[in-house]
Amino acid sequence: MNNIVIGVGNLLFKDEGVGIYAAKYLKENFKFDDNLEIIEGGTLGFKLMTYFQEYDNVIILDTVSIEDRAGEIYRLPSDVLLGLGQYRKTAHEVEIVEMLEICSVLDKHAEVTILGIIPEDIVTVEIGLTKTIEDKFEEYITQALKEIETIGSKIEKINNKSVKDIALELIGSYNGEHLNRIPNEEDTTWS
Repeated sequence: MNNIVIGVGNLLFKDEGVGIYAAKYLKENFKFDDNLEIIEGGTLGFKLMTYFQEYDNVIILDTVSIEDRAGEIYRLPSDVLLGLGQYRKTAHEVEIVEMLEICSVLDKHAEVTILGIIPEDIVTVEIGLTKTIEDKFEEYITQALKEIETIGSKIEKINNKSVKDIALELIGSYNGEHLNRIPNEEDTTWS
């Protein structure tokens, strides 16, 4: 069986990037069987449809727009997801549901499960997770590992990087040393 975990979201909008952080965290801290691939799908949208057709099981790590307390975690199999109209609030949520609808009429398509966490803030243009989601991140990862085990993949812990370390690696290109070259108001010369 071919299985894939896809972290989706947008790092530029606070908690909207939690799926990306989670995918990178899993890749950095765990070793899985060869039958499991983990990718950071970002905001690829309909380009992810290929994975829905080529793999047996697809686990999507994402935020989920359900009316509940921030940090609550939901496991949504595709059949349940298709019935949740209120889920479709962000652009990639709409695309994921539309891809599931299209794939549901095809002869072969993956079993798709969304592991979603309710975000606190997906509006603010700022890189990094809110404290609420950061505090629930380990629980989210534990749920992701349980989901991976249910599709038959063996898991071995190989590292102990924190979500903060992962975030710094991911956003380093945004907040790296190159910002030192940008002058502040008092200094109008370039260093």
